[in-house]
Amino acid sequence: MRASGAEQVEEAVADCVAALAAVREWEGVRAGRLEWDCRATAVHIASDLIAYAGQLAGRAQDAYVPFEITPDDGTDNAGLLTVIGTTGTLLAAAIRTTPRAVRAFHPYPFRHANREGFAAMGVAEVLLHTHDITEGLGVRYEPPTELASFVLTRIFPHVRPGPTPWQTLLWATGRGDLPGREPVGQWRWSNNPVLRSERLDLEGVTPATVADLSTGGDGGYEWVGSAPADGTRVGAGLMVKQYEEGTFHPEWTMYVLVRREDDLALGAMGFHRAPDGDGRVEIGYDLVEGARGHGYATEALRALSAWALAQDGARTVTAVIDRANVPSQNVVTRAGFTRVTENAGEYAGEYVYEIRR
Repeated sequence: MRASGAEQVEEAVADCVAALAAVREWEGVRAGRLEWDCRATAVHIASDLIAYAGQLAGRAQDAYVPFEITPDDGTDNAGLLTVIGTTGTLLAAAIRTTPRAVRAFHPYPFRHANREGFAAMGVAEVLLHTHDITEGLGVRYEPPTELASFVLTRIFPHVRPGPTPWQTLLWATGRGDLPGREPVGQWRWSNNPVLRSERLDLEGVTPATVADLSTGGDGGYEWVGSAPADGTRVGAGLMVKQYEEGTFHPEWTMYVLVRREDDLALGAMGFHRAPDGDGRVEIGYDLVEGARGHGYATEALRALSAWALAQDGARTVTAVIDRANVPSQNVVTRAGFTRVTENAGEYAGEYVYEIRR
């Protein structure tokens, strides 16, 4: 899994231009359920594409780069499509030339996104607003399934998959209905979170990442020792199941531990699920063999458990460790956890550690 998203942006833009090139009259026609007319919506597509390219190219960290695009007076519909094609090319180029670890400003929900996030947002803007324009003009439009899936599995992790990716995306953005689900009024996509410790970036996974990891892929990372540990793949499989059930939480998920000095992934750490009604949340972790013995697990555990205990609804972080796994017991102890009990019955031989707010 090494797709940066550039090819998806190019494909979405080409699909948009082909769909709209067959339509002659845009002027004064309202774009579907939007307040804009079709021309203004087309300008908006180009504006978003160039804005995202600017964020990545400028490595913006605190706000949007202060510029905008305005078509020349007299630009006709064919000219607008040229602008969309050009700005799409610029975003794809920015994605291709941006290193994997770089994140630039985007206001929600975590005030940053990586190149794949900007690609997914760009594709979403193109697909959805092409739909708005064609809906206003009474023209049927349906993009390639893979593009809708690309968007959903990157920036809509909280949305349970539906009958088809395109139907699901339309429903998730208030543009359609799905059987058995209430209509969506307000909505917002979600880029993945990233936490920082002294030496590591803890990168929250997306459904696309865990799907790849669970089936033997690299998740889009270069790993110490060339591959993730078995426990990481097992944890990824659990996250895939949560996504399919609609219980995937972008923050209460698995985090890949990436060493900043060389951008190598060395393990994963994360929560089994969101905190329960008593404010308890269980954490687990796994490092590749070549990264053990350097304090990375302890460092990451301190950072992630401290973050968790600062969130509303979380009061206790627990870790369940096999009695024979002394190195892991040492990790949680150094991170501030205390052993509180030993499991019995089916889970006999496991110690339960916890740290409280």
